[in-house]
Amino acid sequence: MGFARTCSVTLLGIDAVVVEVQADLEPGVAAFALVGLPDKSLVESRDRVRAAVVNSGAEWPQKKLTVGLSPASVPKSGSGFDLAVACAVLGATERIDPAAVADLVMIGELGLDGRVRPVRGILPGVLAAADAGYRHVVVPESSAAEAALVPGMSVLGVRSLRQLVAVLAGETVPEEEPLAPGRPDPLLAGLSMPGAGFGTGVAPGLRDRQPDLEDVAGQHTARRALEVAAAGGHHLLLHGPPGAGKTMLAERLPGILPPLTRPESLEVTAVHSVAGMLPPGRPLVESPPYCAPHHSATMQSLVGGGAGLPRPGAVSLAHRGVLFLDEAPEFHAQVLDSLRQPLESGYVVIARSAGVVRLPAKFLMVLAANPCPCGRSGLVGDPCECPPAMVRRYQARISGPLLDRVDLHVRVDPIGRAELHLDRADNESTSVVAARVREARERALARYRDEPWHCNSEVPGHELRTRWPLAPGALDAVARDLERGLLTARGLDRVLRVAWTLADLAGHDRPDAAALALALELRTGVRRGAALTTGASA
Repeated sequence: MGFARTCSVTLLGIDAVVVEVQADLEPGVAAFALVGLPDKSLVESRDRVRAAVVNSGAEWPQKKLTVGLSPASVPKSGSGFDLAVACAVLGATERIDPAAVADLVMIGELGLDGRVRPVRGILPGVLAAADAGYRHVVVPESSAAEAALVPGMSVLGVRSLRQLVAVLAGETVPEEEPLAPGRPDPLLAGLSMPGAGFGTGVAPGLRDRQPDLEDVAGQHTARRALEVAAAGGHHLLLHGPPGAGKTMLAERLPGILPPLTRPESLEVTAVHSVAGMLPPGRPLVESPPYCAPHHSATMQSLVGGGAGLPRPGAVSLAHRGVLFLDEAPEFHAQVLDSLRQPLESGYVVIARSAGVVRLPAKFLMVLAANPCPCGRSGLVGDPCECPPAMVRRYQARISGPLLDRVDLHVRVDPIGRAELHLDRADNESTSVVAARVREARERALARYRDEPWHCNSEVPGHELRTRWPLAPGALDAVARDLERGLLTARGLDRVLRVAWTLADLAGHDRPDAAALALALELRTGVRRGAALTTGASA
């Protein structure tokens, strides 16, 4: 009788749980039983592991084999257990020393030929192993860079089961046959899951070249509203006729956001790793993500879900970045309203029969909408043919409670021929605007240095009203709108947050009446004669 154990991990949303993999050999009819709440892909590992062990030159035991996954009450899913199951079996047969694998965490799928294939969720799996006290992890060679992002972990990347057995047994490590030049590596197929995520909304040729604000002709109000949104983390609604530049502006918002900090990068990378969206050779996401789902997206694809345990949706893929909803009125009303809870809390809790998971969803939302179905409402010389009732129904597709959570409402009008052909040398580039945004964020961080908040949009309204007073008389215009019912209490808090962002951009120590008036104008979309000024110029 032989016994051996090792460890692997199972994913629960973007979190992971360390699972002990135990293998027990007993005399009897040759059989292979896998117990511990495995899913379909994990049950199939019996055939994958058997073929991989035999094709790696090891002998398969002709006894009664039982492999247990503990804790048995936690559902196990995925093919990442293959490597751990194979090593536990080889430890039970004493092909390798059982003590050599007892304190190892192994993550990887096995091909029938014994090669180790990458799987999704390497980073959260290694993070869970580190939190549980493990210090040694074995992963596929192509995922070693991702696993090495976790400090304090010793990472061994292997290309085949033969190599791992040789390392554990103290034998000469065999060399795997290299691929012919120009031949694609099939092992990299596991790093990305087509259809599991969402495109960035940027053409592939532009992913390495960030779209620049310098390319935007005119649209000075919208450009500066974009700057306010980035500096304070404020949600933004761009409404105007087709072709005015709403999508063009939204695509340039991630470029002016501050770079991700190391903890934020690990958060975002973990989400994208679970979703299977990490590009090969780039294991760490260092810039704010940009997610632009089509307006036909379902609620599950937007907030997360799917069969079994829920998986990250668009709101989680846009965590610490930008979620752009183009043609927002074309989204289903229930899909849009499902965003109300994550907009307030910064996370989404999804309950399914298989379990409950909490997924991060702290994103900057940008909505783009036409004024009516034909898009010509309000244009001079190009009259709209939509009946008033149709226009009202179209605009009502974005519910009031959702709009109440959007801080900035900006109309994007078409530019004229003079603006289109104007010399763009005076247009500020993304780098110039991003520098001002970073300075404004630094002022906010200095103000909240002893608090849990990082930007103005996160500060509760009660704290802003009681702890950081405004200039005398600054709230007069806002109070009048509140009394008239034109502004809700939540709207008042959001106006205050925008006003503080405007003060940070201007380098002022607190908002004055002009900043409040401008914040109210950006909130309501109604011009009140306030000049839109930031740290650049009036």
